[in-house]
Amino acid sequence: MAPRSVAVLDVGRTNVKVVVRDVVAGRDLFVHTTPNLEIAGPPYRHFDVEAIWAFALDALAAAVAEGHDVDAVTVTTHGASAVLLGDDGLALPMLVYEDAGPDDTAAAYDAVRPPFAETGSPRLPGGLNVGAQIHWQQTRFPDAFARLRAILTCPQYWTWRLTGVLACEPTSLGAHTDLWNPAAGAFSTLVDRCGWRSLFPPLASPFDVAGPILPAVAARTGLSPTTPVISGIHDSNASLLPHLMARTPPFTVVSTGTWVIVFAVGADVAGLDPARDGLANVDAFGRPVPSARWMGGREFDLLNPGGTAEPTAEEIARVVAEAVTVLPSFVAGSGPFPHRTGGWSHDPATLSPGARNAAVSLYAALMTAEAIAVAGGAGPVVLDGPFTRNALFRAALQRLVGRPVVAGGGTTGTSAGAALLALGRDHPLVLPPDERTPDLAGIDLDAYAATWRRRVG
Repeated sequence: MAPRSVAVLDVGRTNVKVVVRDVVAGRDLFVHTTPNLEIAGPPYRHFDVEAIWAFALDALAAAVAEGHDVDAVTVTTHGASAVLLGDDGLALPMLVYEDAGPDDTAAAYDAVRPPFAETGSPRLPGGLNVGAQIHWQQTRFPDAFARLRAILTCPQYWTWRLTGVLACEPTSLGAHTDLWNPAAGAFSTLVDRCGWRSLFPPLASPFDVAGPILPAVAARTGLSPTTPVISGIHDSNASLLPHLMARTPPFTVVSTGTWVIVFAVGADVAGLDPARDGLANVDAFGRPVPSARWMGGREFDLLNPGGTAEPTAEEIARVVAEAVTVLPSFVAGSGPFPHRTGGWSHDPATLSPGARNAAVSLYAALMTAEAIAVAGGAGPVVLDGPFTRNALFRAALQRLVGRPVVAGGGTTGTSAGAALLALGRDHPLVLPPDERTPDLAGIDLDAYAATWRRRVG
């Protein structure tokens, strides 16, 4: 019988969740969440993987104690991360991708990295290119690197801890790492140029069963020792998966969270502009998908501290009439305006909380519309993740792109998509009706958008 209750370990950049999802009814039965903590060093900023592991085991045990029958376990994680594994655990800590360390060897790395035409991966700062991370770690910590047993993509690190099975998979390798050639469905020339190929374990499909959980995991959590663990997937590709299984191209999926990732399903990767953070992702079926991104959730939180007061119609009208605009970018080096320094047209301290939220929501819509254009998105726009709850963002985005914007029916982001892996790649899926977005009544956004674009330059 096909699994019904699937436990998902969802390791996001900001938060970590364990979710038990009923994939037949399309609802979450259990959710536990904790912040994804990082350690400042030494030897560099890194994720606290042992805190994540302890949380995961405790949460799985809590789910079992509450009476949830778990038929399978799967994993989804943020991208831009790799795990350097030695014989006795980590050979080096898992780098936080915002760490600037890899910039120290940027010139040497640029001399060996493949061109965008091969990888579909733009050159990004810090550790946002996983190839740059590994190159810097190899250069900076040669003794530790010499003891490497394997380089794992992030979802498969947690799969290894659950099962003892080593693997890596294409959705994570294809997330702006420089390590993957999406058109060929194979490692890029960087891997052989740097002598890393023998360190990567065999490739697995995200749908593959890695194996049953380890006896120690079963004893610790109360899960059946025969519980299968599915290989796992990059988080934005998890959000994309339900739509690939149920929709007909062309359509555009906007996955929101710490990052806003645009997937232009049915478009051509040939027109992507790496200077504006256009890139080729790789979907769960191994196919290249034209994409673009900006750090929308992070910027929204930076710009709107202390809460998200719902703006009134009057506050929205004032922001538009007075052209109160937020200008990119507040996270340098990524997004459609990677080299521009962010700012406000008006002093945000003079705005009411609702007006400030309105200005930031309109900024998020303008930036997302730009990212959709970079990716070459066509057809209806399907939103997924936290931004679906922002009514002004949705309505403004719909006006800006001139096409329907809907909240994806029956999906709740990465955990829901990752849970579907347990059903297999050929499982038919019918999504509930999409939630339509009302028009932005009574607001002339054209002049506001033109002013924003003129100020951006």
